[in-house]
Amino acid sequence: MTPAQLAPRFFLAVAVILVFCKALAWLLGRVGQPAVVSEMLAGVLLGPSLFGLVLPDAQAALFPEALHPVLYVVGQVGLVLFMFQAGYAFTAHPVRVGAGTAGVVSLAGVAAPLVLGALLVFGTARLVPVRSPGTPVAVSAAFVGVALAITAFPMLARIITERGQAGTRHGVLALASGAVDDMVAWILLAVVLAFASGRPGPAYVTAGGAVLLALVLMVAGRRAAARLMSSPRFGDHGRLLGAVALLFVVAWYTDEIGLYAVFGAFAVGAVMPRSAATDRVVDTLTPLAATVFLPLFFTYSGLRTEFGLLGDPAVLLFAVACVVVAIAGKFGACWAAARLRGERNDVAMRVGALMNARGLMQLIALNVGLEAGIVTPALFTVLVLVALITTLMATPLLDRIERRSPVENPAEMLAC
Repeated sequence: MTPAQLAPRFFLAVAVILVFCKALAWLLGRVGQPAVVSEMLAGVLLGPSLFGLVLPDAQAALFPEALHPVLYVVGQVGLVLFMFQAGYAFTAHPVRVGAGTAGVVSLAGVAAPLVLGALLVFGTARLVPVRSPGTPVAVSAAFVGVALAITAFPMLARIITERGQAGTRHGVLALASGAVDDMVAWILLAVVLAFASGRPGPAYVTAGGAVLLALVLMVAGRRAAARLMSSPRFGDHGRLLGAVALLFVVAWYTDEIGLYAVFGAFAVGAVMPRSAATDRVVDTLTPLAATVFLPLFFTYSGLRTEFGLLGDPAVLLFAVACVVVAIAGKFGACWAAARLRGERNDVAMRVGALMNARGLMQLIALNVGLEAGIVTPALFTVLVLVALITTLMATPLLDRIERRSPVENPAEMLAC
């Protein structure tokens, strides 16, 4: 298919994706589900799991194989912009040093699903066909454990803010715990990807390149970003252009060293100065990413999700086990850790429910793993199911908890 033939297919596919995502968001919004849930589900429904199953010829015509790389590239733009916003949002919720309860909850929220997920893969390695050929069991186990340990921090922060609970005890605790949790999980994912190559050279390049990036961003990047956002010589358009150029250069660099663009984008967002000028840049980029580009990423992920693979009884049982392990390891462990630190049961329940949602962040990790060759289509489908279920249950679970135990005084803050 030539580019001239592909262009009209792309425009039609994008129009269908955006309209379908909006319609599903409106429908699920009536039952209190956030937009990200609708877009995740829409991506899966447009793939072979439903649309391709019911109308395979129409699905193949709308999303021909030649279109997939285009959706991937444009979706990557959305991911880079989203992770930039996520990194900037991360700095809005700094974790106070010595925050004992938050530290214990975040440690439990990483360690429990990591260990349980790894043990599940080790225990079923000979029984379930989900391991990529040539990938060591230890790498698959580590990847599944890290994927289950991820928390959808941007969604967590959005839910808390929209409910007006940022100053509540559970809100402060969940934000602090989620920030540390995601930071540790993404670092662990980078380590797993570095060792997945099986060769020391690429691992050293990735590790050394990551250290170099961190040093450059902390020393020169932070200073350059502050000058860009504060200099009167640059208008809003100049600041926007400079921020996007910096963002894409760092995304290119992190892709080249094997760390993947999403890590670089998050890092750039984290070093941007908090100012009205930066807020305007983020507010300009975020709607474009959320409205246009991210739905394309969800659809690309959906095109690679085949729930028909769950027809294998072994894979289906593994999927059920993964869901149980994910919920027990995140919701259960965070609830138990908060209770052990003396938190009330309703506070601990809310923290567990918020930390349990994986959302878009797990989908990003899964696509990174698939591109790295350490995730099979079956494992991809299983973990997409985990992301969908844990994200879908967050809002109804919070609503149920709040019906039984009304939210405490918003002025009551977390004591560290």
